[in-house]
Amino acid sequence: MSEGSLHWKIPLPPIDPLEGTRDTSTEKGEGLVETLVRNKEIPEELLSRMAEGMGIPFWRELPANEKWEGLQREVPVFHLRKNRIVPLSAGERRFIVTADPTRFEAVDDLKRALGWTGPVSVVAAPHGVILAAINRLYDIAGDSAEEFIQDMNGESPDRILSEIEERADLLDDTSDAPVIRLVNLILSRAVKDKASDVHMEPYHGSVAVRYRMDGILYNMFSLPKRVQSPLVSRIKIMSRLNIAEKRLPQDGRIEIRIGDHLVDIRVSIVPTAFGERVVLRLLDKSASMFRLTDLGLDAGRLSVMDGLIRSPYGIILVTGPTGSGKTTTLYAALSTINRPDINIITIEDPVEYQIEGIGQIQVNPRIDLTFARGLRSIVRQDPDVILVGEIRDRETAEIAIQSSLTGHLVFSTLHTNDAASAVTRLTDMGIESFLVSSSVIAIIAQRLVRVLCEQCRESYRAAREDLAGLGDGGAALLEGKEIYRRKGCAHCLNTGYRGRKAIFEIMVLDDPLKKIIGQTSDANVIRETAVKNGMTTLMEDGIGKILNGRTTVEEVLRITRA
Repeated sequence: MSEGSLHWKIPLPPIDPLEGTRDTSTEKGEGLVETLVRNKEIPEELLSRMAEGMGIPFWRELPANEKWEGLQREVPVFHLRKNRIVPLSAGERRFIVTADPTRFEAVDDLKRALGWTGPVSVVAAPHGVILAAINRLYDIAGDSAEEFIQDMNGESPDRILSEIEERADLLDDTSDAPVIRLVNLILSRAVKDKASDVHMEPYHGSVAVRYRMDGILYNMFSLPKRVQSPLVSRIKIMSRLNIAEKRLPQDGRIEIRIGDHLVDIRVSIVPTAFGERVVLRLLDKSASMFRLTDLGLDAGRLSVMDGLIRSPYGIILVTGPTGSGKTTTLYAALSTINRPDINIITIEDPVEYQIEGIGQIQVNPRIDLTFARGLRSIVRQDPDVILVGEIRDRETAEIAIQSSLTGHLVFSTLHTNDAASAVTRLTDMGIESFLVSSSVIAIIAQRLVRVLCEQCRESYRAAREDLAGLGDGGAALLEGKEIYRRKGCAHCLNTGYRGRKAIFEIMVLDDPLKKIIGQTSDANVIRETAVKNGMTTLMEDGIGKILNGRTTVEEVLRITRA
């Protein structure tokens, strides 16, 4: 069908209003129709009309039985994303689905690349549907780092200095610059593997890329030394840092989309003996918010926790080392009690997840917006519930205590090893013991244990020698019982674990404990009293999860001995 007949059947808007759009489509190398749809200047319904005029089908959704035809070997994934085109097969029938049916050359190129010589049906579909299918079905991890590095011979550093759109979808970035593609690969795979951190560590002759998954660092790539400078420069450009400054530490932030995931990346760059070291902290803002029932609490302690977070006033402290899930527990608590008739305000460093209906304040030391100063302002905002990201000093602790004594429920965190040590920490800050006992209603210590992969875990009978380190009580509970150990498979990346759950130590400050705290701040005495009153320790909670087949002896020992 000729272009003239197409214009006759489907009148396009006048030329003058589209002049800028035509320039954009030419510059980006995409079709006019696709540029119009992407810019939302006309409705996607135009595609349906165009398909009808060209005599081809229009699919609003792709069929569920789509299959790939060796695309990893034949067609680079960026080519599909650039052209918004995807080949499918259903039985013996073959389809090429495109977001712009006027781009005949893209269809022909794809047929040649796949070696399709028989009948092929061309179908039109919205570009968002096609991108979603590519993101869902094409495994970006199939492209190895080595394949990208091979293209870097003779690469000019100037080629990486291209601007990227803020929050642009990395899976939609079609740049051919190998360093840009390498960064996209590293970040996309990190999100796919659910990594919390990405480390880029320079050494004498190479750059190591490591991912932290489920709390453990794993080596992923070893890149040539020549990649180091352009790789760091690309990260700096994305996070809007000074690419010329290589002597001082720099901190930045990147917001990107990877498929359906909105990811906030905190960037830290420090100079080392072998060059600049980069650590990226990934926060998937598209992840669903945890609730208390998702944290791994048993029914009894879930009931206790639910009662605590609905208290009208008092302080609830969550303790543990960095990366032990304290913030996640606090967010789960806030999400559980969040409702329109309660005013909840938080001050955090940083604000990791936005919660609808809650006022969240970001600490900013550059303008002297500290926890203490922000907390003073919060109490004048008529709050019912206050979250203080961390109690770091005496001033913040005093304001939090005064807030709880005047009828507010306050949540906060401390960096201590167990629940009893939090009392010692507060008194070391200069807080009187009677203020601690009268304001704090509960202290929760927690750790994260890796959960066994249910696809490959294997059972065995626990022998006494396997349980060394758990203590006599723990060994007696597990000896001779059927428990599980890790094995490793493709589903869990051969680690034997998939995901993490928390183990808890909930110390409720009842009258006997308050009396002891008034007499001493010795953590050992406080802990012994709490255990006598029925507190389940971190080790005991871990043993319960071993018995339930959720984790291993080695994992519980690893995190309780830390």
